[in-house]
Order: sequence, then structure tokens, then C-alpha cells
Amino acid sequence: MNLNQVTLPVSNMDEATHFYREMGFVQIVDTPHYARFECPDGDATFSLTLSSNSTENSAVVYFEHEKLDSWVRELKRKGFIFSEDPKDQPYLWREAVLFDPSGNKLKLYWAGANRKNPPWRVERRL
Repeated sequence: MNLNQVTLPVSNMDEATHFYREMGFVQIVDTPHYARFECPDGDATFSLTLSSNSTENSAVVYFEHEKLDSWVRELKRKGFIFSEDPKDQPYLWREAVLFDPSGNKLKLYWAGANRKNPPWRVERRL
């Protein structure tokens, strides 16, 4: 099994799709109420859905990039505002935090081998 995608609610589709294209994602579906993106590396996708309700949620979406600090600098040059600059975390990831125009929390990070194999890894199955 594999994760197909995560769908985020947005309040303004034009603003949101522009934001994610500026981050470097490739838009592959474009409708007035739904958009889907491919990540530039790997096989992952994510989507946006237009919501007339509050788009506030507590989900956090993580986007991985090996050259995190360079990516953040590039995004800042484009005008992206970060609530947290890249910093090393005690769980062995380096992360930066920003919010999309609808308030969805995004973490840009690099974890290397610790992403799936931290020193405290366990494997539990039925």
C-alpha cells in the first residue's frame, strides 16, 4: 500500500494554486474547485479543494528537500514569509515553518536517513 495524496482546504483557489506553483510544485489538475500538484521529486502528489467553510485545520503537511536551507532562501527571495527559519530539531530533522494563504501549516524539512530510520525506530505489525 502507498499514500496517494493529501487534500488541503483553501479559501481562494487562484491564490492557493499560485502559491504552490511559486514553491516549485507542478499543477496537474486545474478546476475552479479542485487542483492537484506533483512534487518535483519522487512520485508524491497533493491536492487543494475549495471550501466555503473555515479552512482552519490542525493538520501539518511536510515537504522534504535535501537542500532545505537553499530552498528556504530561494523562497524568501520570492517573498515567502516563514514563521520559523530552518533549525535542527531534537528528533533529528531540520525544519522550517510557513503557512499557505489559507492558513494551512507547512513544514519544509530534511531528515536524511532519520526520516524512516531514526535511532528509536520500532516495527510493530499484527
